[in-house]
Amino acid sequence: MNKGGLSRLLRILVAVVLTAYVIWRADPALVMRQAAGLDWRWATAAIVLVLVDRGLMAFRWMVLLCALTPGSRPPFAEILRIFFVSTFVGSFLPSVAGDVYRAYSLSRLKVDGVQSAASVVMDRALGILSMVVVAIVALAFAREMMMVPGVGATVGVSALGCAVGAAALYSTRAAAAAHRLTSWLPGKKLRYLSASLIDAVRRYTHHHRELTTVLVSSIAVQGLRVLQAFCLGMALGISAPLWVYFVFIPLIIIVMQVPITISGLGVSQWMFELLFTRVGVTSEAAVALSILFVALAFIGNLPGAVLYASGRGEAR
Repeated sequence: MNKGGLSRLLRILVAVVLTAYVIWRADPALVMRQAAGLDWRWATAAIVLVLVDRGLMAFRWMVLLCALTPGSRPPFAEILRIFFVSTFVGSFLPSVAGDVYRAYSLSRLKVDGVQSAASVVMDRALGILSMVVVAIVALAFAREMMMVPGVGATVGVSALGCAVGAAALYSTRAAAAAHRLTSWLPGKKLRYLSASLIDAVRRYTHHHRELTTVLVSSIAVQGLRVLQAFCLGMALGISAPLWVYFVFIPLIIIVMQVPITISGLGVSQWMFELLFTRVGVTSEAAVALSILFVALAFIGNLPGAVLYASGRGEAR
């Protein structure tokens, strides 16, 4: 087995073991009983919201393609197809795999590969920034949540990462330092691609209006995700107030972005139980909510499955 296959197998194993452990701790029978009483009116509302957020995410990426070399932007239908198929592909691989698929597929449409990668990097970076913004605003109205273990550290580390990224984007000195770091990389081609990616990302400094539009759209997406979780919580009979979700869900999603397991499985279950049990939610309810939240993401990715199945020779 090659290294890629071994790494994928290890992530799947971690996801399975961690998920099984969290469910076992919460008692599988109680988790199933909690999910069996699902209120489908609230669950349907969550499904509608996830479809809306997928459309908004596609719009966000299309706005970011403004930085492509003039004349190289593919047709709208092709961009939409690539985005939705990438969400489906990402359902079965670590979180960054969908981004890799998106950048590679765009490059197959005669778009410069480095510019394709830069658009995906910016999309991911602004998405993380929006999570931090939503969490910070929510914490301003619920300061007692800072006492929950892990909340302050997650927000602080994420905010620091966003600040470093912003400095690298807008600071000429930081960009020069990044270029110097690329000179230490092994291989001439890797050094060239890394330096080119830095330059491609920095092209976005000339697109203030588009970056603002994408950031606002990203914040709206995070708001929709919080509402999705809230609807699922109501469907399960969880009585936690909405502001709790506005604090916890962005933090959970940030941790899910780390490519430890497949689609954040296991990690998300652990985070839901860790945080929601601190505000009086039972373990079985928190785990049931986490499973439904991941399942909802799969439902949102189903349009990509249809497009993938009917694809015309895309990268697979």
